Order: sequence, then structure tokens, then C-alpha cells
Amino acid sequence: MATTPVSPSTNDDAPETPAVGKGRATPTRAEQEAARRRPLVANTKEAKAAAKAELNERRAKAQAGMAAGEEKYLPVRDKGPQRRWVRDYVDAGWHPAEFVMGVMVLVILASLLPTNMMISFYAYLVMMGYLVIAIGGMVLLAMRVKRKAAAKFGKERLERGLGWYAAMRALQMRFMRLPKPQVKRGQYPD
Repeated sequence: MATTPVSPSTNDDAPETPAVGKGRATPTRAEQEAARRRPLVANTKEAKAAAKAELNERRAKAQAGMAAGEEKYLPVRDKGPQRRWVRDYVDAGWHPAEFVMGVMVLVILASLLPTNMMISFYAYLVMMGYLVIAIGGMVLLAMRVKRKAAAKFGKERLERGLGWYAAMRALQMRFMRLPKPQVKRGQYPD
């Protein structure tokens, strides 16, 4: 029995002529470039707000890390075991230099009193005498720190500027020092 080949089915609803092209006009080069153009940096309000919040978060984390004395957040002048030892040594003691600002404020207040010029003169003399004492204390502290650091870390491995670093830290009021003091007064390091 011979079978006849099946003819393909025809759809009577299909148009007689097939569609030519893609059904829309080809865009010009200028139109294509304009469609691809966008800013290199996101310029939306949300993106700016997110970037600002992230930056503030990083700054706050770095500030907290620096205040806590974490080594990776410290500036170069404060890094290293010798600088940490000097900070601890200075923070453990009482120094006349840390009260210089308070004495200066008292002298300014005394000079503003309208009563007598002699009070202002004597207040000024007291301030000058206190500055001499404070500077002398800073010099002695610098020499003591260099001597003790040389004994602890070795004279040949001693960093430069430890005495100056100790004197400048002693000049700051204790609550204003950064990194914050890690030891209590009287707890001198080994």
C-alpha cells in the first residue's frame, strides 16, 4: 500500500506576503550614543546620601579606633611600641605643663577685673613663673623618657624624637589627649 506524503498544513489566517525588516526604523548613531550616555559617578540624591553616610561611618570608626589606641588607626607619629610606651609613661604621671591652659585662663580673668592694675601685674608674674616651671618639667620629662626608653628598647634601636613626643603629650590636658590615656595615674609601664 502506497502512502502519499503529507502536505504541510496551511494557515489560512497568515498574510500572503511575509514581513520585511524588523518592524521599526534603525536608530541613528547620535540616538544610540545618547541612549548609552550616563554619568560616570551616580548623581542621584540617594547615591550621594549613601556615599555620605558610608563616609561618616568610616570616619566615626577611625576616630573611635584612634581614641582607643588601635595601631591601624593611629597617625604615623603615634605608631609603634616605643611611642605607646612613651604615651603610657606620660599618662601615668602628673606634670605641671598640663595645667598651663588653666593658669592662663585664670590670669586673663584676673586681668579683666577693674579693681587694680597691681592684681593684673602679679597675675602676669605668676603666669610667667608657672611657664618656667612647666617648661623645666617638660625638659626633665624628655630627658627621663629618653634615658628609660634607651634602657628598655636599647640605645641603638631608639627612635628619634621620643623626648619631644613626651613633652608635647605632657603639655596637653589629660582629657584632651589623643589617643586617650590607656593607663591610670601611677601605673607606670615596665
